[in-house]
Amino acid sequence: MVFSWPHQACGASQSVLAAKGGGNIMKTLLVVGQLPSLAQAIEAALDATRYRVVHRTDLAEAAPLLSHGLAEVCVVDADVAEVQGLWQIEKLRQQFPRVAVIVYCSQQPWAFEEEAYLNGVSHVLVKPVRARLLNAVLERVLEENVSAAPRAVSTPPPPRPQPTTPPTPPPAPDTVQVRAWQLLRDFSAVLTHSLCAEALMRQFLQFLRENLSINRAAVFLRAPPAMFGQTMAAAEREALRSAGAVGLPGGLLDHFQLSLASGTGGFIARTGRILRKESPEAQQDPEVLKEMEVLGVQVAVPVMDRDSLIGVAVFDGHLTGEALSNDELELIYHLLGELGLTIRNIWLHEQLAANHSIVSEILQQLNSACVVVARDLTVLQANKKARTLFQRTSGSRSSDFEFSDLPQMLGSKVFLALKTGSGVAPFRYHPPERPGAVYSVSLTPFYKEDQSQPSAVLLLVDDLTESEQVQRLERENERLRLLREISARLSHEIGNALVPISIHQQLLGEKYDQPEFRGSLDQALSDGVRRIIRLVAQMKLMARERPEQGESIPLEALLNEAGQQAQQHCGTRTRKIHFEPLAKPVFVQGDRSALRDALSEVLINALQANPQNPEVWIRTRLESAGTEGPWVNIEVRDNGSGFSPEALAKLNEPFFTTRTTGLGLGLTVCRRVIEGHRGRLEVPVETDSPGGCVRIKLPLMTN
Repeated sequence: MVFSWPHQACGASQSVLAAKGGGNIMKTLLVVGQLPSLAQAIEAALDATRYRVVHRTDLAEAAPLLSHGLAEVCVVDADVAEVQGLWQIEKLRQQFPRVAVIVYCSQQPWAFEEEAYLNGVSHVLVKPVRARLLNAVLERVLEENVSAAPRAVSTPPPPRPQPTTPPTPPPAPDTVQVRAWQLLRDFSAVLTHSLCAEALMRQFLQFLRENLSINRAAVFLRAPPAMFGQTMAAAEREALRSAGAVGLPGGLLDHFQLSLASGTGGFIARTGRILRKESPEAQQDPEVLKEMEVLGVQVAVPVMDRDSLIGVAVFDGHLTGEALSNDELELIYHLLGELGLTIRNIWLHEQLAANHSIVSEILQQLNSACVVVARDLTVLQANKKARTLFQRTSGSRSSDFEFSDLPQMLGSKVFLALKTGSGVAPFRYHPPERPGAVYSVSLTPFYKEDQSQPSAVLLLVDDLTESEQVQRLERENERLRLLREISARLSHEIGNALVPISIHQQLLGEKYDQPEFRGSLDQALSDGVRRIIRLVAQMKLMARERPEQGESIPLEALLNEAGQQAQQHCGTRTRKIHFEPLAKPVFVQGDRSALRDALSEVLINALQANPQNPEVWIRTRLESAGTEGPWVNIEVRDNGSGFSPEALAKLNEPFFTTRTTGLGLGLTVCRRVIEGHRGRLEVPVETDSPGGCVRIKLPLMTN
């Protein structure tokens, strides 16, 4: 006999040497990327006689080539998205760990490069494709692959066949052991019904009949625990209904049930042991005898779940008429105990499935888009809103919601939450494909008890587009209403200021020579100009922005200027302003003219509270507010009638006034200026003190 083993070994070694040297063997490069531009650039940079370039759009299309070893190097275009690129690399290395991987990207952030090398990438290159660099990298990668490949080893020729002796016949099988294995095989058929109690019991009773030749049998079980939101009456909790039977007509069991309160079920519930028909206990209970006569059975066995009674099984004798022995009944009792645990687990599973169905239905009905993403980026749950929102956006036609259906920005947030385990504060997202749309997004990681990394992340997305539009329209309507009211009030107030001037202008030609007329004209012009100047000042204060820094202002000088301005506005009549300064000078910081005008508005209102004999008191005192620093409290009190409860309730409303003249913007303007300087304006409710009181608190300069 001639063997050809040496010749074949030489051929194998020659192929390995050819692979090492490169020779004329063409290498295949598989480029994975959504666009063919990278594959075209690589093909242009390489020698067409040495390299063949194949392009595939995703890993699913590239899997057949990689699984059959038809590509030496895999080039991944990671330019789509950083998160998707890393996920694609990780999945590629898990499925095909022996394939050399080169990654191309437009930018090379250190975090991405580090994660890529940790996932087993050979090289990370930056676009555009450089021919010399790519050829050098490929030569190095291919040399590493050849050095790591197993060497061909010559196989020695097979030994010559030796004469053999006849095989020894196997030993005869053990009949008892074979029977035990057959019983185990038959009993394993019961496990196929481990999610349905009725089918499980029917299969078990059929197993008993085939192996113990039982004539007839039936199992009665309690009702399962009430599902979520259901209630169960006491009579229903005590009833035992048929869950399976053999040898008994189905019509009988449909109208027959046992009870845990009396009869056979009651005795089993009280004692927890097996009951035979011929026992003294059964003979003394007519209801037990009647139930066993109707069913045609001889013995009742409890069905336990190790903790409580969940049912009763009743059995007749053998098909030959003999009664079941005690050993057979004990075996049946222990088998039913194991099945009782299974039934309890079935009920727990049904409860869990019902709760899961309710939660899924709740998620489906939510107006928020809910997506649950597992650690391997598989989508565990996605409700209707999420499918409508994101699958419509991504254009996916698949019925299953996938991680790639999420927008790139949201997908990267979910990926980072899964990697880092830290939640993300709620933020707003403006999708580029829907101009004007606004989403509120929140991420919540889920942890298992024994894991430090999150097992899943819940993504909640609320579409705020309509509510934002409604709020925008409400703000515009409010601005328009305010503008109409300002226009109406201004025109009315300016008109009232011009009425005396207009009347004097009409009489100017006739009565100018009269001294009384000239005095009245002077007073009318002065009052009208003063009222219009105050309107202009109020409008300027309303339009003024909060000062950035401001200047250092002595408080005593500021209050004196505000008092003089208020007296000038109110005319030359006797008006008294009493000022009690502090023992030492203090300073506030801000816009001097704005603060002076705001304090002047408060003093003007105080002087106008008592037109006959106006008198105003200004008191100042220092306060310490803990960590907020020192404050100065300015109290302005008048001798008028004070604020009524109706006026106190409307003080914060613009254009509210108790007089027939003015816009009602005095306190509104003052409050805006004071709060712009980080202060507070308060109108205390005082029933024991006459007159009105306004308190202003301003922060003092600490240095």
